[in-house]
Amino acid sequence: MVGIILASHGGFAEGIHQSAEMIFGPQDEFESCILKPDEGPDDIKRKLNEAVASFDDQTEILFLVDLFGGTPFNQAASLVADHKDKWAIVSGMNLPLVIEALSQRFTVETAKEIAQAIVPVGNEGIKIYPEVVSASETKEKTLADNKKSAKIPEGTVLGDGKIEYVLARVDTRLLHGQVATGWTHTTHPNRIIVVSDKVRQDKLRTNMIKQAAPNGVKVSVAPLKNMVKANNDPRFGETRALVLFETVEDALATIKAGVDIKEINLGSSAYKEGKVNVTKALSFDQTDVDAIKELQNMGVKFDVRGVPSDQPANIDDLIRSAEKKLAEKK
Repeated sequence: MVGIILASHGGFAEGIHQSAEMIFGPQDEFESCILKPDEGPDDIKRKLNEAVASFDDQTEILFLVDLFGGTPFNQAASLVADHKDKWAIVSGMNLPLVIEALSQRFTVETAKEIAQAIVPVGNEGIKIYPEVVSASETKEKTLADNKKSAKIPEGTVLGDGKIEYVLARVDTRLLHGQVATGWTHTTHPNRIIVVSDKVRQDKLRTNMIKQAAPNGVKVSVAPLKNMVKANNDPRFGETRALVLFETVEDALATIKAGVDIKEINLGSSAYKEGKVNVTKALSFDQTDVDAIKELQNMGVKFDVRGVPSDQPANIDDLIRSAEKKLAEKK
């Protein structure tokens, strides 16, 4: 595995390191080094050497640094000079770039290949909201959108005519960092579908969800009836869908309506009055418990994880914990 070291002026590298693991889960061979205001080049070089020495495999090392030509970059470059065939540096570090590097090393075995792959993602992660575009860009985008949305004749069968559900997740936050990065990179969908009558009626929230779309993945916000139509429409046969539900009840209603989902990833369920905490991320009330049990009776399996690297929790243990705590509240 390629070792990754973040380096920066001040605490920037430590902050991004923490943010990346919050989204992607704890990582091996992943360190951060910072240059404090009262430190000099020798100090950051010593820290970089210590980080390299902490790795089990030091063959391939990728340094991600904040500023080209700055002291962290220069000291990393002095180390890379002796390993030019194996080590590499990318400057202009941001969170999308770091997350992409962590994702790439699952399938890519060299630092230089990862370096080449992550730069476009880092650039793409820089956006303006509300979006500001020139008249020519608007025209080009409209033409491209029109081409993409050219209507496929009804009755056309694409692929095997059925949506492939790569992940169905219950998450109060819907599309956020853990989903847009960790789960998207793990399951490789070409479309994310948020199924919610409530969210579909909220234009602002719908737009914000679409703005959070990962690179190369389409995002739709659909009411339940439209999700059922899409499920039965053979024109969606080449769709690899990551489906997001705000609640277990929404998932139950969708599956009862005929959408062919066999497993649910239970990611988060926010606390509110009447619920009890069963984990840091999950809170249930009796309605939630009843919905989970009904889904189990229908043969639906549960995968209880926040991020792909988490150890799955046992859903039956969580149900028993919730029922005990709910009974104590009465």
